[in-house]
Amino acid sequence: MCPHQPTCPSADAPDRDAAHVVASHPEQGWSLLCNGIVLFEDTGEILPDGRTIAPRRPLAVPRASHAA
Repeated sequence: MCPHQPTCPSADAPDRDAAHVVASHPEQGWSLLCNGIVLFEDTGEILPDGRTIAPRRPLAVPRASHAA
């Protein structure tokens, strides 16, 4: 159970990424959240039941080149 006040969102909640970080490994690109989710720096996730969530990072938009 979450010891934080207010309680962290559950792994099934839409705002699940707002849970507190309990272990951080930036050199490896991931963090463990209080609700059991492994959150990756590319915004991908592994949920406590083993399901995966694909990264939601917006794609880079190529810049228009201007011909001289």
